[in-house]
Order: sequence, then structure tokens, then C-alpha cells
Amino acid sequence: MAEEQTAAPTAVINTITQSVNDKDLTKLAAAAGKLSTRQLAATLERLSARQRAVAYRVLPKQRALEVFDALQPALQGELVEALQDAEVAALFAELNPDDRVWLMDELPATVAQRLLRGLPERDRQLTAEVLGYPKDSIGRRASPEVVTTHPEIDVTETLRRLRLRVDDAETVYTLPVVDHERRIVGVVSLRDLIGAADDALVESLMQEAHTAVATEDAELAARRCADLELLALPVVDSEERLVGILTIDDAVRILQHEESEDAARQGGVEPLNRPYLATPVFTLVRSRVVWLLVLALGATLTVQVLSVFEATLAQLTVLALFVPLLIGTGGNTGNQAATTVTRALALDDVSPRDVMKVLTREMRVGALLGLMLGALGFAITSVIYEMNVGIVIGLTLLAVCTVAATVGGIMPMLARAIRVDPAVFSNPFISTFVDATGLIIYFLIARAVLGI
Repeated sequence: MAEEQTAAPTAVINTITQSVNDKDLTKLAAAAGKLSTRQLAATLERLSARQRAVAYRVLPKQRALEVFDALQPALQGELVEALQDAEVAALFAELNPDDRVWLMDELPATVAQRLLRGLPERDRQLTAEVLGYPKDSIGRRASPEVVTTHPEIDVTETLRRLRLRVDDAETVYTLPVVDHERRIVGVVSLRDLIGAADDALVESLMQEAHTAVATEDAELAARRCADLELLALPVVDSEERLVGILTIDDAVRILQHEESEDAARQGGVEPLNRPYLATPVFTLVRSRVVWLLVLALGATLTVQVLSVFEATLAQLTVLALFVPLLIGTGGNTGNQAATTVTRALALDDVSPRDVMKVLTREMRVGALLGLMLGALGFAITSVIYEMNVGIVIGLTLLAVCTVAATVGGIMPMLARAIRVDPAVFSNPFISTFVDATGLIIYFLIARAVLGI
């Protein structure tokens, strides 16, 4: 289907870009009309902030609302600052409360407050409810616009309620069932309602409700929604009262956002939270320079270790040939362990209380890997150089792999325990740490075996 394809034809993209530069709004509107909503959103993401604002203004009102909703929050924020107040107010009012909060998180506080004050009373109240939850909680990402029903109500009455709210409800496919104090007692699906007799009571159709507490971490709740294959996950307060609902599309959006952040930090950069081509060069530099400085300072540990063992290297220069191999193997082993454990934490397969289990498990894995690599290193090095050098390389690989896997495995666990993103303690940091410790192990073994 054309709507499912987000890649716009290159010729149309070039026409839009050229029309913006030439200020040919008629040609621009015609080219934009040839693209689906997703294609147009993807095309706007490739333009500069100024070009994006010009192209957006030529869109019909309804199309503009659809395209705005398809943009990432960071780009929505840029577009809001480029448009006139009247245009922005209309866009803001059309968003769902949870989508407004995504956008407000990207805006300067003064702009966000001004937009909030301009909403109708009911919309302002709903949005303020969502804003009241902690930034990374699921309550901040759930929609308060929920259609509910009661156990003693029949199918006819429930469907009537649904029809009255169908235009503003976040979802109609899963309905929370609540008691008179708004405590959730179950859920009922639209499929079951349609297939039941008109006079059947909801309590005979409802199923057990999986819920998330509003203050729970958004990523954990979203992953549970996806893992359980739920169309929607009711969100409740500490007393089990319904406060909102998380739909599967919002759950996927949260997971994509979190995984993008993790992938960026594992590579030693800060997440962009926007498409690459829509990111200014200065922002790209800023996202990388801090980590580069931190890692450069960390690398001085390796230099210090080499200087301490300079005399050892001078006595047997062949040892210097294996430094890249050993620190590279150690870094890769630590990164593999960190990536595996970080992923297990994200999937809730392990928790900080399992730190000793992870430590012993990764120690065994590292020892087995080191044994295999060490045996291979011993055999090859003994043939090319001499047996004593082979013993040094073999024992070092065994020790380095064991230490690297152990450190790489427990660092994400410790990060989660102190409420820091495990990705921050992953690949770049671990590589730097393992480089220094690996060299210390290498030279200590060389001194003991070779007697130098």
C-alpha cells in the first residue's frame, strides 16, 4: 500500500526542495500533493528548519495536522517555533494529551506554558494531568481519554457509550471495566462485545486486566505491553484507580525511542532524538565531543601503564607486538558481555538483585572464551617465536577474557542499581577500563614467566 511506504520518489523530493528555494508555492503544493502523509513527513525531515516551515505552510489544514502528528517531537518543536501563534494553537489543540506532552518536553518552558494556557479548559486539564507524572514514567505517556464500562452494564449500553466517545477516545478496541470508585476490575474487547448478545452483561465477557502503575518506568511498561501482545494497557494509580491507557502504537514508539538512546550511548554519543539529515552539524558535534573527551582522558590510563612497564618492553620488544591484539580482544569481550546484559535488563530477564548470578555466569563464559583463544594464541605464538612467549600470550588471553567478561557483565547491573542508564556504562567506558587492566595483567604475567 502506498501509505505504508515512507520513501518518497527522489524526483519529488528534489522538486519540493527546489520549489522551496525558488519560493514557487504553487509548484511546491502540487509536488506535496503527490506524496502520502508518511512520505511527506519523511521528506520534511530532510529539509532545514526554514525550508520545513515554508513547505508546511502550503499544506491544507487537515493534511497539515496529519503530517504534524507524523513528525518526531523534536521536529514538531522546531516547527512550532517557526510558525505563527494562531497556526501553532490550532495544531496544539488537535493533538491528544499524551502527544502534547511529548511536544512540550521539546519546547522551551515559556513557549510550552503559553500553549497550555491557550487550550480549552477540558483539554488543559487533561494535559496537566499527564504533565503531573515524573518525566520517565508511563503516566506521562498514557492517554487520559479512555472509554470505560461497568460490570453490571449490558452490551447495548456499552456500545452506546462507545459511539458517543468514538471521536475523542484513544482506543475503542480494548475497554477497561471499572467499579463505582473507578477501580479497574477487568477489560473487555470490542470483538467480544460485538459477538455477544445485546443483553449480555459486561461481567460475563470481561477478562483479567494487566495494568501498569502510573509512576512505573515507561520503558518497562511499554515492553510488557508488547511482550503480552496487548492492544492496550490500562494505567492505574497506587489505589488501582484508572488514570489512563497505553496503546500498542504508543508502546512501540516508546521502545523505539529508548532503543535509539541505548544504541547511541553504546556507541559513545548522545542520542539525537531526530532524523540524522534534520540534525544541524553543530548538534552532531556536540553529541559526540563530550564522550570523545571522556574517552581520551580514560585512554591516558593506558599510556600510564605502558610508561610504568617501559623497562619490561625494552628487554623484550616482541611483547609490544601483541599489545593491540590483547587490548582489542579484551575490549571486544567486555563489549559483548555488556551488550548482552544490557539487553537482558531491557527485557526484564534479569534485575540488579541477580548481580552475583550474572557475575559468576559471565566469569565462566569469559574463562571458556579465554581458554579457547589462549590455546590458539599459545600454539601460534610458540611456533613463530618461542614457547615462553606463547605461554605469556596464552595465559594473558585467558585472564583478560575472564576479567573483561566479568566487568562487562556487572557494570550494566551496577548502573541499573544506582538508577543510571546501563548504556552509559557500556561499550566505550568498558573498553577504556579493560585496556588498562589488560595491559597490567599482560606485563605482570610476562615478568613472572620470562623473569624480566
